[in-house]
Amino acid sequence: MPLSIETSTQRDAGCVPGSVARVPAPRRFEFLRDTFSFANELIWEYTFDDVSGKTTFARRETPGTYTHHCFVLVRAARQFFYHARFDRAQPPADRETNRRLIREVVARDPRHPCGPGREIVIPGYGGLREFSQAQESLMKAECGGAWQSYALRSHWRMIFPISRIHQERTVASLIQAVREKGPPIVHVVRFPALTINHGVVIFSAAETDSGARFEVYDPNYPEQPASMLFDRAARTFTFPRNRYWIGGRLDVIEIYNTWFL
Repeated sequence: MPLSIETSTQRDAGCVPGSVARVPAPRRFEFLRDTFSFANELIWEYTFDDVSGKTTFARRETPGTYTHHCFVLVRAARQFFYHARFDRAQPPADRETNRRLIREVVARDPRHPCGPGREIVIPGYGGLREFSQAQESLMKAECGGAWQSYALRSHWRMIFPISRIHQERTVASLIQAVREKGPPIVHVVRFPALTINHGVVIFSAAETDSGARFEVYDPNYPEQPASMLFDRAARTFTFPRNRYWIGGRLDVIEIYNTWFL
């Protein structure tokens, strides 16, 4: 039978006799609250050949103006999740105050949440999606440049072989992260082909009869979540077809989880 992944609110903490204390649960990542309203835009139009499996591409007639920011957006989404507290009850701040608040958030550590009471309060909005919709140009200017999607300390990992054992360990780590720490960020890749070289945020995980199913925030598709599957028998991840990827098997590397990734 499929087994849904329990959250930490469902598990008792170790406690002294007679105590009913529990480990505080990580705040749940909600797609319509904790993601950006705008997309990492594409430069190319992709065409897929289902017979050969090849992908061809040509420059779009109207290329996007906000491109190559996928890793910037997934990193910033978790920084806002870990370090910001939105307060709709307060009046919105002026533009320069919002600029300062955004800079303070993206200067924080994307690998660990801040302690209780140390969140940066952003007034006037109920979450990142609402804030980024109202302050789109400011968010695009302040969250980081496209170069930061290339100058990642974790990119070294994809050039080394990724074994099926590694992927089996990765799926277990991702399930545990969703359960205990909040949304993991992953690098999805088919090196050396580089038909996909992208970052997404996982915010939901469930075991299935054949493996596991993950719901992800893909910054190229802010409208709705995508699903990523893991096949236990093949020890392989798959991602569905979309505008930029033919679909099928890929390799997954968790990033922003240690000092060297």
